Amino acid sequence: MNRDWFASVRKLALLFAAAMLLPVPVMAAAKREPPLTARLKTHIEVLASDAFEGREPGTEGEAKTLRYLGQRWFEIGLVSGTNDPGNPWFAPVTLVAREPAASTAQFNLRGRRVYFPQRDALILTSGQRSLISNAPLLFVGKGEGPPPQRNDLAGRVAVMLDSDMADGRLQNALLDAGASAVLTVLDGDRTLENVEARRRRTGYALVDDKPGGDLEGFLTRQGMERLLLGSGFTLAGLEKLAAAKDFVPLALPLNATLEATSKETRIQTHNVIGKIVGKKPLSGSVLFMAHWDHFGQCGEVTAENRICNGAVDNASGLASLTEIARLLARDKRLDRDVYFLATTGEELGLLGAHAFTENPPLPLGQIVAAFNIDSNAIAPAGTPLAIVGKGMTALDDEIAKVAKKEKRVLLPSEAGNAYVRRQDGWALLQHDVPAVMVTSAYADITRIERFFDGDYHRPSDDLNKPIELGGAAEDVTFHVALARWFGDAGRVELPKK
Repeated sequence: MNRDWFASVRKLALLFAAAMLLPVPVMAAAKREPPLTARLKTHIEVLASDAFEGREPGTEGEAKTLRYLGQRWFEIGLVSGTNDPGNPWFAPVTLVAREPAASTAQFNLRGRRVYFPQRDALILTSGQRSLISNAPLLFVGKGEGPPPQRNDLAGRVAVMLDSDMADGRLQNALLDAGASAVLTVLDGDRTLENVEARRRRTGYALVDDKPGGDLEGFLTRQGMERLLLGSGFTLAGLEKLAAAKDFVPLALPLNATLEATSKETRIQTHNVIGKIVGKKPLSGSVLFMAHWDHFGQCGEVTAENRICNGAVDNASGLASLTEIARLLARDKRLDRDVYFLATTGEELGLLGAHAFTENPPLPLGQIVAAFNIDSNAIAPAGTPLAIVGKGMTALDDEIAKVAKKEKRVLLPSEAGNAYVRRQDGWALLQHDVPAVMVTSAYADITRIERFFDGDYHRPSDDLNKPIELGGAAEDVTFHVALARWFGDAGRVELPKK
């Protein structure tokens, strides 16, 4: 990684700040401008090119992305929206990357050490280092019923059988209920190698997050059968007990000492924030957002093409965000400020959006409406609109009025809500900011799921195939109408807290 890129981003921000003192060039006449679809395509061709290296946070690909967005937004006529003279345009976000480093598992049976090969266990922690010593084991079956009482779990290691539901949620429920750690006995179809391949990937968090240091482990069937020798129990017998309707958790005559460590690396990255100043800034603000980041190189090591360019996800959203800004900047000023936010770390867990909510450039209660744009180059022109987050805010009725005014079909379906937690608007919803995605991409769930099952998060989401921009262009026009509607302080009131 080139460590000079952060300094170059800082220098670029200061240049933009100084340039704001100069007159902004007059925009070319509308009749000379290329069609909206052509402008969207131009942005995508740049942002999803191999030169941008997959737009991974903390790399030269990020520096190029920030430079491109900052320059375009300044040329359009936006001003910095960070509201921080020390960090114009680019709001710093510090991430910590945690990669599993080492783990050990030791067991005692009625006070005597049991021989246990370390190859039969994988112990992971959400923190930098976690250790529990000589904790008794409690068998909880498949963990699918109500969690045991806190008094039963406190200080114990919950041992559960693998199942289709053992995807992390059950383990987290047991940890939340008081278990010191959770051990999952793999069912034979899922091997320890399978788990290692998935769980040994680097995890990311904001640097200010305080991980709980929870311990989670996985045991092979052979390892569990070895532990139970001489205990009076067998794995087959425990499985039979767990299948009974009247099953209740039971203590095993085993104690565990478990330890796991992680390696931590800090990554300096940025959100990009611009704004159009309104006539009545105290009347609230409208926010448009799209994530700029992707995975960098994510293809197989042996693959000829390893760069995940992220053309649809989410160069198309950035292109749309930029064109919404361009169209609004050349129009008459609205009552309210309009903010434009390009977030980092969305692919790592909505981290840039969470950083925005934790250190916002304006009071979050002043945001009248927030509209996220993600992977919207999916549907052809003429496709209806759907709301991801429908029924979760007070925005629906006003959006319906805009759709009627613009002669757009707005679907009543809430099918898109299945994906609401997978996009940046979810981070804002956690802070009571009314945030939705209004998009043609989710009007046909089958269509978007084909993308998820195909090119999504793969090197094939690139420029080697045509990108559908008909629906995206119509979505841009609709978002401009949303800005005008929600930016009118006389039409839409600031939500009362």
